[in-house]
Amino acid sequence: MRSIAKRMSRLGTETAFEVLAKARALEAQGRSIVHLEIGEPDFDTPPSIVAAGVAALERGETHYTPSAGVVELREAIARYLSERRGLTVDPGQVIATPGAKPIMFYAILALLEAGDEAIYPDPGFPIYSSMIDFAGARGVPLPLRERNAFEPDLDELRSLVTDRTKVLIINSPHNPTGGVLSPAAVREIARLARERDLWLLSDEIYAETLYEGEHRSPLAEEGMAERTILLDGFSKTYAMTGWRLGFGVFPRPLVEPVTKLVTNSVSCTATFVQRAGVAALSARPPEVDEMVRAFRERRDVIVSGLNEVPGIRCLKPKGAFYVFPNIEGLGLGDSVRVADRVLNEAGVAVLAGTCFGRAGEGYLRLSYANSLENISTAVERIADWSVSARSVTSASRA
Repeated sequence: MRSIAKRMSRLGTETAFEVLAKARALEAQGRSIVHLEIGEPDFDTPPSIVAAGVAALERGETHYTPSAGVVELREAIARYLSERRGLTVDPGQVIATPGAKPIMFYAILALLEAGDEAIYPDPGFPIYSSMIDFAGARGVPLPLRERNAFEPDLDELRSLVTDRTKVLIINSPHNPTGGVLSPAAVREIARLARERDLWLLSDEIYAETLYEGEHRSPLAEEGMAERTILLDGFSKTYAMTGWRLGFGVFPRPLVEPVTKLVTNSVSCTATFVQRAGVAALSARPPEVDEMVRAFRERRDVIVSGLNEVPGIRCLKPKGAFYVFPNIEGLGLGDSVRVADRVLNEAGVAVLAGTCFGRAGEGYLRLSYANSLENISTAVERIADWSVSARSVTSASRA
């Protein structure tokens, strides 16, 4: 049998789905599992959005659209970015895709070649490094450290840029830490991109899930429209993960090549899904702000609870719906081992920090996209388990 293409070995994955499968298998055996592994809002899509999608289906909107998306959606996205983020965007620069992941996929394929370098956050969303590797380029991790509230050290960032650096990826609010770039950091990153002639991929998928301050996009900075790719979508803000609707705002030279990538891969995004997206942006559902209020309350509960567990410390995130507690003080092994034990022994599905890069060692990621009751149960289980596990470890060493 002929061999599989070597480039396939360079593709990574999202461990969250692997942990979800393990957790489901335990549930099938009768175990009670609290799910804090998946980054998915636990709310239903707002009814007004669902109604718009259903109405489009009933009108027979089940056919192809232009690859970049229907005009109405691209215009609605441009208006939304103007009203919510103060950005001036031509609808012709907007490309709609089935989910937001294709934006990073297409952007990286369009920009990177063998020998190029791309800087990405570590810890960070694992598909960044996966796609950089797949494109044949060299990924350069930018460590994000707890002592800096998981903001990048800008001097360190500057030191990582070489003559081969072509792309810089940022994500704010950030997955997995919940960190948020300060306006000053955004300005300095934009300045660096201009000085070193870098493309900037700004992942803003959690921009609406912010607990303090206002979101600042680098696209708003002077001279950044010609080098910034803004990535966003509907999954997190509108609880539309299964609808698969994302979008990117591209500098004009990239619009045609990226549109060709859409045509060659998926043709277009489902028409009725795009109509639902227009409804979401045209009349903001009240459920969106209610979700953020609920996430804020859950954040406070889970941070407080984790910080009461001896051996765990947890910063309060400013955005997204994740906490990234430091578990080194438990003395129970590396992140993968602790995450595995928490699932199998405590009945709480979490992710090892190293699922998001080497700099995630010593941490776990917990999603608080779950009910207050389940979050409280999860924290209690982790606390009880840690006492028992540390007691056994101490006894074995004695």
